[in-house]
Amino acid sequence: MVQKIIGRRIQEIRKQRGLTQEQMAERVNISPHYLSALERGVYNIKLDLLVDILNILNCSADEVFQDVVGSSSKIKASQLSEKLKGLPVHEQRKILEVIEIMIANSAQ
Repeated sequence: MVQKIIGRRIQEIRKQRGLTQEQMAERVNISPHYLSALERGVYNIKLDLLVDILNILNCSADEVFQDVVGSSSKIKASQLSEKLKGLPVHEQRKILEVIEIMIANSAQ
């Protein structure tokens, strides 16, 4: 299960960076078929290959592991903050109000 989640995150980040499977596979010296299998979670990824992929994608391990590591809430909060910065102030306020209501309701 973990390898599927990690594979999906790698795929998402690769697509965000505008890389095809073929381009990515060539850069890390594996076949596109093998990369596809990794992204689908068919195989466990070897550490040295993971490091190569992180470097090619110019991303941190935190980004890839955020859905499987318990302390990832800080990462997600930081990402949310960055997304909010790109919105108009009135939209930021609306979203923050909703979040505050959700927090208040969850604390009860």
